Amino acid sequence: MMMTLADRLSFSSKSMARILRGGLPVALGCALLTALAGAHSAGGQTAAGARAGAAAETRLEVLPVTVTDKKGKLVTGLGKGDFTLTQDGRPQTIESFDVGANVPLTLGLLFDTGAGMREVLEKERSASKSLLNQLMARPEDKGFLLHFDGEVELLEDFTPSKEKLERAIDVMGSTNAKPESLDKPTGTHVAGGTTLYDALYLASDELMRRQKGRKALVLFSDGEDRNSKELLSSAIEAAQRAEVPVYTVYLKGAGRAEQQEYEPSNGGGRRGGMGGGGYPGGGYPGSRTPRPQSVPRIDGKKIMGQIAFQTGGRYFEAKKKENLDEIYGLIAEELRTQYVLRYTPDRPASADSEGTTFHKVLVTTTRKDVTVQTRPGYYVDR
Repeated sequence: MMMTLADRLSFSSKSMARILRGGLPVALGCALLTALAGAHSAGGQTAAGARAGAAAETRLEVLPVTVTDKKGKLVTGLGKGDFTLTQDGRPQTIESFDVGANVPLTLGLLFDTGAGMREVLEKERSASKSLLNQLMARPEDKGFLLHFDGEVELLEDFTPSKEKLERAIDVMGSTNAKPESLDKPTGTHVAGGTTLYDALYLASDELMRRQKGRKALVLFSDGEDRNSKELLSSAIEAAQRAEVPVYTVYLKGAGRAEQQEYEPSNGGGRRGGMGGGGYPGGGYPGSRTPRPQSVPRIDGKKIMGQIAFQTGGRYFEAKKKENLDEIYGLIAEELRTQYVLRYTPDRPASADSEGTTFHKVLVTTTRKDVTVQTRPGYYVDR
């Protein structure tokens, strides 16, 4: 079933409404709501203390690590003793060591189905199915699929079934016309825009953040975002908080004509990484206020590289649609052969006075002339 991720945000309230409308007596339902409200207010300090205590607990960190040589080829055959690990500059003990093929994987596929990507969709479908067949080999493996154009849609939630994911791949982007999203801020819509940042944010914060163990996102796009409510920085931070590396596959789109946008008259800047202020009085054609300016061309290649680098994933560029199979094969090989390091930090994870802390992680190897790539660290919230 096709659903928007916005539907997931209201799940809790809708579920409570169904409880009260269902088999529970009204008195019992009211008692349940009263108990929940009491736990939130009178027990607020206790709940806050519990959260702070949980944040201070020790935690097992799982680090997927990729090692490449000067030519970008994967370096295999390394052992636990070939790596050193530090957190915030302090040496850490690597408690266990494994190879990706032996560790269950949670995989998320994010596809740009905007106008600029439609001509490569058939090739993308074929390459993506091949990726699933190579990576989802264990009963514990699972994945989800979402696509984005003017809005973000979850086509298949977490499932171990390759068949369900393949069916979702077959239908992605098949709808020619979609209704206007109702939750976009007034005055920020750009015709034909895509919601790349929203897609990455929601996939990370609403889906991947709750998952444990080894996980990865594969993002296919031209990197051009015109319609998101989230900033690029917010989307990247959401992936970092979810501790999920993002493998980006960049393919230059078919080309989009320069578009015009009208900002709200209050001068508020448009979100989604575009920047820029509003126009006094609205600036509509025929008025004496300044005419709106053309939306600047976005450097999608740079954005896709930034997403991969800052989340510990890798960036790939498809020079032409014919080499998508090759690129997805490289991603599958890396995820199968990457090293998986586990460690428990020497100090309990805790938040600072402002309520959040980012703990920096660095992995090095005794091998020379190689590059070691992993996620840069992890967040702890109070």
